[in-house]
Amino acid sequence: MSCRYKEKLPAVDIFVCTADPTLEPPSLVIGTVLSVMSYNYPSQKISVYLSDDGGSELTFYALFEASKFARYWIPFSNKYNVEPRSPRVYFSHNIVADSSSFAQEWTNVKQLYEDMSSRIDSVVAKGRVPEFIRDQHKGFSEWNSEVKKHDHQSIVQILIDGWNPEATDTEGNRLPTLVYLSREKRLGWHHNFKAGSMNALIRVSSEISNAPVILNVDCDMYANDPDAIKDAMCFFLDEKHGSQTCYVQYPQQYNNIVKNDVYANQNFTLTDIELSGLDGFGVALYIGTGCFHRRESLSGKKFSTDHKIDSRNVEHNIKGRTVEELESSTKVLANCSYEKGTLWGKEMGLVYGFPVEDIVTGLSIQCRGWKPVYYNPTKHAFKGVAPTSLDVSLIQFTRWSEGMFQIFLSKYCPFIHGRGKIQFGGQMGYCIYLLWPMLSLPTLCYAVVPALSLLRGVPLFPKVSSFSFVPFAFVFAAKTGYSLAEDIAAGNTLKGWWNVQRMVLIRRTTAFFLALIETAMKLLGLSQSTFVLTAKVVDEEAQERYKKGLIEFGSSSILMVILATLALLNLLGLGWGVSNALVSSSFDRLTFLPQLLVCGALVGMNLPVYDAVFFRSDKGSMPLSVTFKSSVIASVAILISIC
Repeated sequence: MSCRYKEKLPAVDIFVCTADPTLEPPSLVIGTVLSVMSYNYPSQKISVYLSDDGGSELTFYALFEASKFARYWIPFSNKYNVEPRSPRVYFSHNIVADSSSFAQEWTNVKQLYEDMSSRIDSVVAKGRVPEFIRDQHKGFSEWNSEVKKHDHQSIVQILIDGWNPEATDTEGNRLPTLVYLSREKRLGWHHNFKAGSMNALIRVSSEISNAPVILNVDCDMYANDPDAIKDAMCFFLDEKHGSQTCYVQYPQQYNNIVKNDVYANQNFTLTDIELSGLDGFGVALYIGTGCFHRRESLSGKKFSTDHKIDSRNVEHNIKGRTVEELESSTKVLANCSYEKGTLWGKEMGLVYGFPVEDIVTGLSIQCRGWKPVYYNPTKHAFKGVAPTSLDVSLIQFTRWSEGMFQIFLSKYCPFIHGRGKIQFGGQMGYCIYLLWPMLSLPTLCYAVVPALSLLRGVPLFPKVSSFSFVPFAFVFAAKTGYSLAEDIAAGNTLKGWWNVQRMVLIRRTTAFFLALIETAMKLLGLSQSTFVLTAKVVDEEAQERYKKGLIEFGSSSILMVILATLALLNLLGLGWGVSNALVSSSFDRLTFLPQLLVCGALVGMNLPVYDAVFFRSDKGSMPLSVTFKSSVIASVAILISIC
C-alpha cells in the first residue's frame, strides 16, 4: 500500500484521552503518546492530540517532556524497528544487542527515557511544576491560582508544529504534530464525560490538521504494532468497499494478563468468535479505543458514494496561520457554550446521554448507511492495562452493562433505530450485550433458590431417574460443552475456562444486577448518570498477589456484600443438603440430587471467596465488615425460608 500511494497516503489524527493524573499517571499517558507518534507512517501526516479532562499542569508537563524526548525516540524506533513502540514497555524487556552501535544507542536512549521519567515522577510526587520549569514554555502560564479541575478555561497548546520544516528529530526528519487540549470546564455545565471530550477533539483537530482518518485510543492502550495505520488504511482505500467504510475496530488486548487470567479480562470467545460473527452481519461494535474512524462518518454525515479520502498534509489546512493564531482560534471550539443549540452529541460526533457513548455512537453511524470493519490480526495492534482487582473489574462491568441497557430502552434500540438499516442478525447481535443486566435475574434465581429450597426441603427439578430430567441434563451438558469447546479452540486453558465461568457468575449476580437497579432508579428519576474512572495502577503487594493468581477482594462495596452473601448461602445450603442425604432416611436423594449439584457447582466456583472470608489475612482478603453484613443477610434469608 505504501508503495502504491506514497505521498497520497491520507493523514491521520490520533486522539489520546486522559482524565485524572492520579488514577492515570502522566508517565503511563506519555508512553501511549510516544508509541502513536512513532508509527511506521510519514511523520508529517501524523498529528497527535492529548485530551486532558483533568486540566492538570502535571499532565501538560509530562507531555512537554515527551515532546523533547520524541526527537530521540522516534528515529531510534524507526532505525531499529523496535517493538512495542511504547518506551515504558520496551525498556522493561530484556533486550539482546546484536551490534555494538545498537547497544550504544539503546543505552543512550534508555538513559534519556529514565531521566525523563524520573523528572516527571518527581514533579508529580510534589504535586506542582517548579518555577524554573514553568519558564521553559509559555503554555504553563495557562495555570494560575484560579484554575481548578472542574472550573477552568479552554487550554490549547501546540507543543510540536509538525508542518514547520524546523520541527525535526535528531536525524533531521520531520516530527509529528503534537497538541495538548483541555476543554473548558465550568460549574453548572454538563460536560458529557468522554463523549464531550472526543467531540471537542474533533472540532479542534479540524482547524489544525483536519485529517480524514481519526484514531482514538485510551491513555493506557499503547501502539503494539508499528504498521497498524497502514493495515487500517487498506480498508479505507479499498477500491470496491473502501468508500463505505466508517471505522476499523481492533479488539482490546492487554499486556498484564497472568496465567489462566483470574479475572477473565481477555475474553477469547468475545474477541475471536462473537465479534467476528457480528462482522459477518455487517456489524462491528465501536468499543471506544483502538478504532480508526473516517472523520466524515464520525462528524455526522450520511453515507454517499461521493465521499473520498483526502490525502492533503497538515500545512494545506492551516493556511499559513501561526501557532499562536491556531491556539487562539481553536480555544473557542472547546468552550462549554459552543455546543449550545447545535447538533453536537445528537447527530454530530459522539452521542451524549449514555455511559457507553462508544456503543451507541457506532450504532448511530451504521444506521446512517456506513459499514464498519472488525479486524483482529494475529499481531495485536494495541495493548493496554487490564484490571488487577475484582472491585475495579466489577465497577467497569457495572458501568458498561448499565449504559448498554439504557441504549436498549431508548430510541436507539437496535430493533427500532436500526430497523431496515442493519441486518436483523446484527440487531440481535447488539442485543446480546445491551441486555446484560437482564441476565442477572435468572442467574440470581439459580444462585439463591436451590440453596433455600434445600434448606426448606422443597424439590425444584424432576427426579434424576425420570425422563422429565433429560431436557435439564441436555441443556446443562450442551451449554457446558460448547462454552468449553469455544474457549479451548480460541486458545484458553482448562483452568482459564473455569475462571471465565466463575467471573460470568460473579458479574451477573453483582455488576449486572446493580446495573439493573441503577437503570430502574434512573427511569424513576431517582438517580443520574455518572462516569466512574478506574485506576490504572496498583500497589506492589496487590500486584504480587495478582501474579500469583489470587483474587483481590479488599473492598467494602455493595458488590462484595452481594458476592459474599450468595457464597455463604450456597455453602450452608449444600452443607444442609449433604448432611440430610447422609443421615436422614426420609431424604429422597434422587429428587434432591440436581439441587445438590447446582449448589455444589456454585460452591466450587466460590472457593476463592471462602478462602478470602475464612483463611486469608492479607489486604486482599474479604473485609470483616463485608463478612459481617453478608452473614447477617444470609442468616435472615435462611430464617425466612425455613419458617
